[in-house]
Amino acid sequence: MSILAIDFGGTRTRAAWYDSELNQLARTETLSRVNDTAEEVITRIIQTAQAVIPPGQQPSSICIAAPGPLDPHRGLIRHAKTLPGWKDIPLVQIIRDACHNAPTIIENDANLAALAEHAYGSARGCDPAIYLTISTGIGGGAIINGKLFTGWSGLAIEPGHTRFTLPDGSIRRLEELASGTGIATLARQRLETSNQPSILRAHTQVDAKLVGEAARNGDVLAQSIIREAGHWLGLGCVNLLHLFSPQVIVVGGSVSSLGEMFFGPAQATIAEQILDPAFVPENLIRPAQLGEDVCLMGAALLARQHISA
Repeated sequence: MSILAIDFGGTRTRAAWYDSELNQLARTETLSRVNDTAEEVITRIIQTAQAVIPPGQQPSSICIAAPGPLDPHRGLIRHAKTLPGWKDIPLVQIIRDACHNAPTIIENDANLAALAEHAYGSARGCDPAIYLTISTGIGGGAIINGKLFTGWSGLAIEPGHTRFTLPDGSIRRLEELASGTGIATLARQRLETSNQPSILRAHTQVDAKLVGEAARNGDVLAQSIIREAGHWLGLGCVNLLHLFSPQVIVVGGSVSSLGEMFFGPAQATIAEQILDPAFVPENLIRPAQLGEDVCLMGAALLARQHISA
């Protein structure tokens, strides 16, 4: 048994070749360059995937990790904020045709990350388990009774799209408030509407990484921005706790590198807003362990399950 795993994202496309024991035997990656045409992007995906297939071999199963919303039943990427112009792209059929009709499936990248962290990472032995990836946006996956939960539509879960009403009456999504994009937006708003001193004012382009660096260096404005984002993350986690009562919430993605200055306010908000302390297990929020190959590992796991089904 040989498995081809593909991780196609808005920034990078990765591919890896696994044996039946899920040992990674080959791996490569390239930039996705999603502003090119869909046809050009898909050609790169195929070339990247074929680069890890040993000469003369074919995969027993293929799984594609991709951003959503997608339709795993029909093998379509419906649309995605990170993929400009993509609409109902039949990626499964295209990849299957390019790989001599090998059985091919597709799943949301955060769902596959949840599967991998539950099997091999920070969520091992925990059930239910929630995975959050916090970077440009906020995605997530849920493991319930040891199985990936995707709902009747195959679209669950999307924690970044939970809604909150702000003091000004506007309704905002969690990922607008606590993601890297949200942190950068809040920073720009604060810089425009206040006279508070900040080293951020010396920069024409302000992003979450810059805000994080400024906060670590003692910048008071940047620290307040990270605290606010952490507060909103905490409210999002409260909703997840009340809905799923998870044993663990594993957090990955670039924004998770902010560490305690981000998660401390989140945990404080959880303690303030939770219905009952019994909802909050010890060591609830944990950093992801599997790094940048988490989606590849999840894809390999699901592909192997697909063979066995």
